[in-house]
Amino acid sequence: VQLQASGGGLVQAGGSLRLSCAGSARTFSAYAMAWFRQAPGKEREFVAYITRSGSERYYKDSVKDRFTISRDNAKNTMYLQMNSLKPEDTAIYYCAARTGTGYYDNYNSYAFWGPGTLVTVSS
Repeated sequence: VQLQASGGGLVQAGGSLRLSCAGSARTFSAYAMAWFRQAPGKEREFVAYITRSGSERYYKDSVKDRFTISRDNAKNTMYLQMNSLKPEDTAIYYCAARTGTGYYDNYNSYAFWGPGTLVTVSS
């Protein structure tokens, strides 16, 4: 599956953004998906995960009450609604997909990645 993230941009602290990740596969629903992010000089880190059906979702603790992951399999698209953004949320955000198992918060568990979209939160 090919993935393309969009929706990044510059926003003030406290603001909101909605990221989208469009998938090319006709079997989009066969993939569990996640968002990761990478800030300058830091390692890529897990943000949120959603199962193939969307019935289960998991989040990094620091975003749990602010971000919401969702998906629309009919549109081959996954979303990340980000509210109450903080400067520390500044990063390149990547969407990822997998068909296998493994820890959902480990980027090595994902075989498919999009090119990323930059989110910048100003203070």
